[in-house]
Formats: sequence, structure tokens, C-alpha cells
Amino acid sequence: MEKLVIKGGACLSGEVTISGAKNAAVAIIPACLLINGVCRLENLPSIKDVKLYLEILRSLGAKVDYINDNTVDIDCSGVSSHKPDESMAMKMRGSMYLVGALLGRCGKCIIPPPGGCDFGTRPIDQHIKGFEALGAVVKTEYGIIDASAEELKGASVYFDVTSVGATINIILGAVLAKGVTLIENAAKEPHIVDLANFLNAMGAKIRGAGTDTIKITGVSSLHGGVYSIIPDQIEAGTFMIAAAATRGDVTIKNVIPRHLEPISAKLCESGAVVEEFDDSVRVYVPEGTVFKKINFIALPYPGYPTDMQPQLVTFLSTVNGSSSAREGVWDDRFRYVGELNRMGAAIRVEGKLAIINGVDKLTGAQVRATDLRGGAALIIAGLMADGTTMISDIYHIDRGYENFEAKFVSLGGDIRRITVVEEQ
Repeated sequence: MEKLVIKGGACLSGEVTISGAKNAAVAIIPACLLINGVCRLENLPSIKDVKLYLEILRSLGAKVDYINDNTVDIDCSGVSSHKPDESMAMKMRGSMYLVGALLGRCGKCIIPPPGGCDFGTRPIDQHIKGFEALGAVVKTEYGIIDASAEELKGASVYFDVTSVGATINIILGAVLAKGVTLIENAAKEPHIVDLANFLNAMGAKIRGAGTDTIKITGVSSLHGGVYSIIPDQIEAGTFMIAAAATRGDVTIKNVIPRHLEPISAKLCESGAVVEEFDDSVRVYVPEGTVFKKINFIALPYPGYPTDMQPQLVTFLSTVNGSSSAREGVWDDRFRYVGELNRMGAAIRVEGKLAIINGVDKLTGAQVRATDLRGGAALIIAGLMADGTTMISDIYHIDRGYENFEAKFVSLGGDIRRITVVEEQ
């Protein structure tokens, strides 16, 4: 088993370059199933979820050639199967996007329930509602999703709740459908815009991505091409908060500052300084700064990102006073809090609300990553803490961050990856 060992106390400083967006990559990779020709994807993050998704495409019959660690050629012309490998599909939440892509490609898909981080119930009713509106028949039995359609046709789809996953899936299903599809109450996240931009570059006709109404005019086919994935706003935000939490001075490069505005706003409210440039941001803490308690709610974009909630809670754990964090997206995203409390934090969870009573300091301890973003938060906690922190179950972290500990080390963090042989 691999673990991360972190010695706290360093103020992070220097420059760090952000990788491609995980959330965009796991939407765009299955979209390649809709395309006749070779797609070259650039700025792909070299992370476990991306590598797993490419293996799923290979298992379906696609040809995948790595040009380098972050550039891949994908040719799906040989794909004939509509049943993704069950063991691989069950390892990641993003495998759900195969339903929309395979329905669009061959009119059918059979897939097991998707995996990924466990935040409680993740209903797929909005996905099913959208597929049925397009003319598909969707059956679910023992968790297996069996979707089929003789012909997909454009339709009006209104989501009862804003759903990132359902928005992506219906875009994938509607691109090659006959007629016009109108998605209302659509999610607006940057990676949805990136998916639409990718598909449009390959010949799709999608308008309105990034707003709550998306119009898709079906086309008969899509062609290959070259596309570069957007920078990862969550990785960027994680380093922004780490800079503030360690009272450091870090310039985060290869970012889209507009995507980071909700994070920048909360850091500035707390007393940190955020300077924006064309494709970078600098976060630093002036000498003598006394951080202020803040309250925030994690909401769909353009609200404060749910994927940045654990990192901000960790930062607030040593801010004097009582701050609060309300989770407005997932039912159970505070599982990491118990690990922070093991390090001396004083956080009380009441349903979807966390009350953070600031303590003087965190203390190193043995903790475990409960999920991807909770694991990133524990790295920040370890850097903040007195003493040594050892984090287990770091496979969660490897799913979503490229060269994560190496980037922290380049900023002055003391982090080592070790292998521990467990007793039988």
C-alpha cells in the first residue's frame, strides 16, 4: 500500500503549472465514440481516471495511441460493442457518460452502476428522463442500465434539478439525433462548455453551453480533429487554497481566471490576496494578516464548487471564530471531516451543514483519504499541521491529480510517497 508522508510547517512559494481538467477529460473521451475519424486530444491529465477511461474505449474496440503523457490519438471506427467492460466501468462515476455516447453511436448500451467517490445517493432519474425524451427505452435491474433506441430524435428536455452528469449525457445522446434538442435548466460548468466546444470543433451544432438553455441541432456525422482540454479549475483552486493556508506566495499558471472567481472571492473575503493575470493567478498572504471567518455554500456553477468544499473547510479549520460550510450538491460530502478532527480540528457536521470552530493549529496524525477531494484537503491539512501526517488510501487522490505531490514539493512542501507492506 502506498501512503503520503507530509511534514508540515513550510510556507509554499514559487510557481506551479496546472494540468488539463479531469472533469472535462472524462466527458470528452467518451464523446470520441460519436466521431468518424481520429481525434487527437491534447492537454489530457495523466491520471488514473483518464487512463482507465482510455482502457474502457480499448475494450470496446477503439484504437488508442499515446503520443506523449498528455496527448492521445483515439480512433473509434472499429468499435462495435455496446457493453463496456463491467469491472472497469464500475470503478468510475464518469463511465455513466458511455450511455449517451453509445446510444448516439449504435442505439444501445448495457452498463453496470458507475463507481467513483461515494457521497451518498447519486440518482440517475434525470439522465433516464432525458434519454426517454429522445426516444430511448431505459431499463434498470439490479443496478444494470440497459438503454436502447431504434432512432434517437430531438426533443425538449427540462431537468427538474440541475445535473452536470445528465446535461453531459443528453448532449452526447442528442448530437447525432434527428431534429433539434432543447435542454432547459442545464448545468453551466466549464467542462460542459469544453465538451460542447470539442463536439462543435468536430462538426456538431451546439449553442448555449454555459447557459441554462442548450440547443442542439442533430447532424448526420462528426469528423476527427485536434482539441486541447481546458485547464483544471479544481486543481488550480486546490493550490490557491494551499498557498493561503500555509501563508505562502504561489503563482498558479495555465488557468482561466474567470473559472476561478468563486474561489478567489472567498479567499479575498478571508484576508488573502488574489492577483489575476491573463492565464495565471497569484495568491499570497501579506505579513501580519489575520484571517477572517467566512460562511459559504457549495452550489452548481457559477457558485462555489462542491469539489472545492473540503479544501476551503480545511483552510478555515485554523481561522479564528466560527465559520460555516453548507453542501448544496451532494448528500454526504463531509466524510473527510472525521479525519480532520483527528488532526485537532473542531468541526461539527449537522446534515449538509458543517460548523467550523477555528483552532490554533492542526497536529500531524495518521489519516485516510475518504475520497478524491477529501484526500486533497488532507494534503493541505498536513502542510498546515505541526509534525508529520501520514495519509493512506491515496489511490483516491491519484484518480484526479497529475504529479500532485511533486508539484507541492516544487513549492517547498515536504511530501514523500512511501510503500508500506501490510501484515497478513
